[in-house]
Amino acid sequence: MPSCNSSLPQPLIFILAGIPGLESSHGFFSVPFFLIFVITVMGNVTILCIIRMEKSLHEPMFLLLAMLSGVDLCLVSVTVPRMLGIFWMDAKEISFDACLTQMFFIPSFYVMESGILLAMAFDRFVAIWCPLRYTTILDNSMLVKMALTVLARAVAVLTPAPILAKRLESFQTHIIGYSYCAYMAVVMIACGDISDHIIYGLMVIVASVGFDLLFIILSYGLILHAVFQIPSWEARGKALSTCGSHLCVIGLFYSPVVFSVLAQILGYHMAPHLQIIIDNLYFLVPPMVNPLIYGARTKQMREWVLRIFHCQRD
Repeated sequence: MPSCNSSLPQPLIFILAGIPGLESSHGFFSVPFFLIFVITVMGNVTILCIIRMEKSLHEPMFLLLAMLSGVDLCLVSVTVPRMLGIFWMDAKEISFDACLTQMFFIPSFYVMESGILLAMAFDRFVAIWCPLRYTTILDNSMLVKMALTVLARAVAVLTPAPILAKRLESFQTHIIGYSYCAYMAVVMIACGDISDHIIYGLMVIVASVGFDLLFIILSYGLILHAVFQIPSWEARGKALSTCGSHLCVIGLFYSPVVFSVLAQILGYHMAPHLQIIIDNLYFLVPPMVNPLIYGARTKQMREWVLRIFHCQRD
């Protein structure tokens, strides 16, 4: 990394490195990234269409799933096209303002997804603890309030990121060692005291993903407590089965973050290119797999998908 002894002024254009050290393999990496993008778009659009057309799915759990699919589509739309531009056309230049825009929207959609997963945990909690009042508690007005809260939290938490980055005046280099403009990646190439920026980055993680994961764990603790009060084993299994899809999605979404945090605490340092690949997968794999999980585990959705394929064959 260049020294700050010969610092550079705030640039008009940054250079996105893609996957540093593996530039010769960008063409190879473009194939799975493109497939992930196509599968994600097809899967989430299918979920949204099925929920819209199937009136029996107009209930809180599936309306929250529709929100999740919408956020997933936004997340891959602001990440993958830029990555493919780097991999296919070597389009590595990004203006400073465009970098600030990416810096806000990419983590915002990620924080929104985390918030929706917390809302879905609350949905399962109400369904098991208060089944007779389920639709009364989680009516449309409550769902709108939950959606607005998720949106407001993301905007409040991530708005400082581009503002703080805009105040950085000098840099060690104009090359960002990522395939997108990550806030901490930009901060780490800046000169001067960046301790406030690091503290802010940690606060974002704690106030969003950390907060959500804590309350999801609490929700499922209460859910398990309620389930094991049910005398019938068959009824227990039926109650837990309604949480299966959500638990799979939670595990997929949070496990990379937990692994990364634990690795840093334990002092394990991954190779930079491996860290960047894993960071990219944070944003790409859950949006691709979420519709597959819910599609496979939801009877109405399986029937709709089979009906669509049957019509296409005919």
